[in-house]
Amino acid sequence: MKKFLFILIYIIYSFGVDIGMTQLQTDENISITTNEKTFGFNLFKGKFSNINQYRFNPNYIINVGDNISITFWGAYNNEIKVTVDNQGNIFIPQVGVIHVIGIKASQLNIKIQQAVKKVFKSNVNVYANILNYQPISVFVSGSVNNPGLYQGLSSDSIVQFLDKAKGINLQDGSFRFIYIKRDGKTIKNIDLYNFLLNGNLKLFQFKNGDIIFVDSLKYYVYVKGDVKRAYRFELKQNVTTLSQIIKFAIPNENVTNVLVYHNTQHKLITKKLSLNDKNYKIYSGDEINFMSDHNAKEITINLEGEIAGTHTLVLQKGTSLKQLLSLITYSPLANKNGVQLYRKSIAILQKQLLDSQLKDLESRVLSASSITTGGASIRKEEAQMILQFIKRAKQIKPKGRVVLNKDSNLSNVILEEGDTIYIPKKSSIITIQGEVKIPGAQTYVKNYTLKDYINSVGGYTSRADKSHILIIKPNGKVITYNDDEFFKKSVIISKGDSILVLGKPNSENLQITKDITQILYQIAVSAGVVLRLF
Repeated sequence: MKKFLFILIYIIYSFGVDIGMTQLQTDENISITTNEKTFGFNLFKGKFSNINQYRFNPNYIINVGDNISITFWGAYNNEIKVTVDNQGNIFIPQVGVIHVIGIKASQLNIKIQQAVKKVFKSNVNVYANILNYQPISVFVSGSVNNPGLYQGLSSDSIVQFLDKAKGINLQDGSFRFIYIKRDGKTIKNIDLYNFLLNGNLKLFQFKNGDIIFVDSLKYYVYVKGDVKRAYRFELKQNVTTLSQIIKFAIPNENVTNVLVYHNTQHKLITKKLSLNDKNYKIYSGDEINFMSDHNAKEITINLEGEIAGTHTLVLQKGTSLKQLLSLITYSPLANKNGVQLYRKSIAILQKQLLDSQLKDLESRVLSASSITTGGASIRKEEAQMILQFIKRAKQIKPKGRVVLNKDSNLSNVILEEGDTIYIPKKSSIITIQGEVKIPGAQTYVKNYTLKDYINSVGGYTSRADKSHILIIKPNGKVITYNDDEFFKKSVIISKGDSILVLGKPNSENLQITKDITQILYQIAVSAGVVLRLF
């Protein structure tokens, strides 16, 4: 029995208890703070606006005002320059009027050649070339820095007109949702990422009075870390995959892992991935940090609870908990004496220990036997209930809480990657859970005993194990209490304490009873759950 109690005490003080983890979701608007530049920020630096584009575009549509050079040689030699008039025609001496508006630049030479051959039957060759494209005025509006009406050529590209408007507003402008409107209708959608990422920019012929509208930024992610492109990237929709982000960011060769920070319901969730998790969903607003575990000199720590300021810190490896706490800005309601530390490696250890105990219990239940027929029937029914209990217990996920006693030297507590520090609120509430008639919370009353608080929630249930009561302090320290002892030790209930009354296993097999009791302790300690046996 002494050995058994020693094991229980070791578990309690090694793994801590989490009663208040549901409080980790706060009402604060947790935000991811970044200083990243916007991808494409340097596109508009005045390098396009003063340059007119005269390059030949075979798909250019001849329009009013275009200047055309025509050269004749052979039986007839001449060189003339003509302008497309308001009716869409050009006039060639000795040939006459030719209607050219609306035809493509690639067809212009053929059109003029056909007209010339009607007059000069043979030995006359023609070469036509567009000298100056039609000057036009285009409106640029939406999320640009200087909306207005800008002059250019119909052959100019969209980046030239956007540059004339001093570029896209980097705070709220979209590089991927740009629309060209004509006569009240959208005639073309532009995604500048094709230009930024691949160098592709299809030519488009503007007309006088066209409108370029830059929509507002809708979807985006932040990328940082060991990558060639650490920017804010714009998404086409609310969700994408890690594969797409990798194409955007181009991680360096030494990158092995990816940290994804996701805001959901005012709570920051951190997910660690490998580069092979390419189908993992990335949502708008996420922050993606590419890093190498082998060469990492920094760790990421999550802060929860009563924190005023950032809820994610990147610290140097080797930083102690004491050093971290000196960097925190607490809210006025923070309980600085109730600091709680949750560690992933401890959670894994707790889960391994719990699974091992459950496996051993399952083996004992399945191998148990009874001498009488009646006893066998009872044992079978009991075994089924215990197996159901084991099934539910396997679903439990330990929290990985590390108990921090008031005498602990926090300088010796070295932080690890992914640690979560939780700062609880100052509280005057006493929580009573487990095998009591009306589980709930009561206000703290000075000089109230444990028995007083138990009575305030209706007293014990018939399943209560009065010899196994846990009092959990705000800092995670666990005190055990036996209410069945004749000479009871006094226990002080303080503000913010939680009282857990465990259930009493009912089994004829004493070893199974001990195993179940130990598992109930382990679940309560590691996951903050009071699991009912049957």
